[in-house]
Amino acid sequence: RPDGETVQFVRPVHSLLALFGEQVLPLSLLGLASGRQTLGHRFLSSGEPITINHAGDYADALREQGKVIPAISARKESIREQLLAKAGADQVLMPESLLDEVTALVEWPVVYECHFEDAFLAVPQECLILTMQTNQKYFALTDANGRLRSRFLIVSNLETDDPRHIVDGNERVVRPRLADAKFFFEQDKKKSLESRLPLLANVVYHNKLGTQAERSSRVTRLTGAIARRLGYDVLLAERGAELAKADLLTDMVGEFPELQGIMGTYYARHDGEPEEVALAASEHYQPRFAGDALPSTNTGTAVALADKLETLVGIWSIGLAPTGEKDPFALRRHALGVMRMLVEKRLPMGISDLLADACAVFEYQSGFKDPRTEVAAFMLDRLRGMLRDRGFTPNEVEAVLAQNPDRVDDVVQRLQAVQAFAALPESASLAAANKRITNILKKNEEALAQAGSVDSDLLVERAEKNLAVKMKGLVSGVDEAFAKADFTGALRMLALMKDEVDAFFNDVMVMADDLALRNNRLALLSSLHGMMNRVADISKLAA
Repeated sequence: RPDGETVQFVRPVHSLLALFGEQVLPLSLLGLASGRQTLGHRFLSSGEPITINHAGDYADALREQGKVIPAISARKESIREQLLAKAGADQVLMPESLLDEVTALVEWPVVYECHFEDAFLAVPQECLILTMQTNQKYFALTDANGRLRSRFLIVSNLETDDPRHIVDGNERVVRPRLADAKFFFEQDKKKSLESRLPLLANVVYHNKLGTQAERSSRVTRLTGAIARRLGYDVLLAERGAELAKADLLTDMVGEFPELQGIMGTYYARHDGEPEEVALAASEHYQPRFAGDALPSTNTGTAVALADKLETLVGIWSIGLAPTGEKDPFALRRHALGVMRMLVEKRLPMGISDLLADACAVFEYQSGFKDPRTEVAAFMLDRLRGMLRDRGFTPNEVEAVLAQNPDRVDDVVQRLQAVQAFAALPESASLAAANKRITNILKKNEEALAQAGSVDSDLLVERAEKNLAVKMKGLVSGVDEAFAKADFTGALRMLALMKDEVDAFFNDVMVMADDLALRNNRLALLSSLHGMMNRVADISKLAA
């Protein structure tokens, strides 16, 4: 930035071109006066200024005379096409972030093929891929089975008929990086994960929640409790939790924190741990982001649930719940991960049981404040967003979640049933009636508490008798459908009551002067309300 200038630019600016059509716009910026001349590629162009006669000529003139592709989108597409062409039958690992970064580093991208020694393939491929992408901005290749190849692709800013110097230079640069990864891997394998566990006591997790060793102990105990509830192998699950964080102390993870968990799996296998225990080291971080895979094993699932719940309950209990956009401990992601596992794996566990188990492992913690009510509401709110993202309408989601369900393993099936019910011609009328019933019952809670059960002798109007008979005829079918988790069938049976419900509200005065009749009708509506809302609160579907 020249003296006195307030505008900054990331690179030195050598010329300033400003055109509107054929007209030069008189500007002064960064110590330069505008004109109609610009410069091309530092090495590939002639080095002479390029005159632009019309703004519309800019891109073509730079490409043809200056060996520069000015549009970043065009450069990016050129790189993508060249990478795919060079990859041939192999798969090129092309993360968008790396592609964007490389696109911004070159003006005239040319892709070349390089190689490294096959001996490096003995190192876990995630290590090699990460060091190539992070340190060198190279593109790794895998075969059809996802195995890393010893050839890789680079994007150069130079075009030449004899690329040997470019290729040799890049191969020479990457070799020490891969050698470092190999060294870290070999050194780490000399110590078992179990031997590293005492060192977790030297790593502070949070000054109010203790060390990583204390956290590991909590997660292990919580994992055992979850495994017992789900009927999993408790010893495997607890062993998986015990070793889950041990790789944080390895050289490889110290160099590449992104590999935490992944390296734990490799090292656990090397130590001879059971496969489920080894996989739990990486799987307990899942899901890491929206759309990420869930743990594939029972042990991984139990440890993943425990790890996330321990974080949620622990951080919340010390007053660090998310506020606005701030969520430094990723509690939203943890809560969503728990809900995804409960829903997608259809785990038969109540949220209250999970949170009770999580709080139990903090009992000794000084100043611990029980956050269960708030965390449960927070988790259900994440579930709301997740279900809406999957295409369910807000009304459908609220119908299922309105009663704050403790178990959510069947929530998708309930939503599908609600969708099917909403498509029936009877649904609008029944939803409106259910909303009316809800309001009546809410206004008469004290009377309802004294009403007792329905007395058939106090059913005097034809419409209320017919409704009671219809309900009695359907209740066993609804019970049977509900027992089989046939929520769609249960709601379809409700549609059979439409005429009786309509007639009841047309012909019967609920709030009769006779107290006995009034209470009996309230009891009838309460029973009807229970039948109608067993799958979901269908009043939420009312417009």
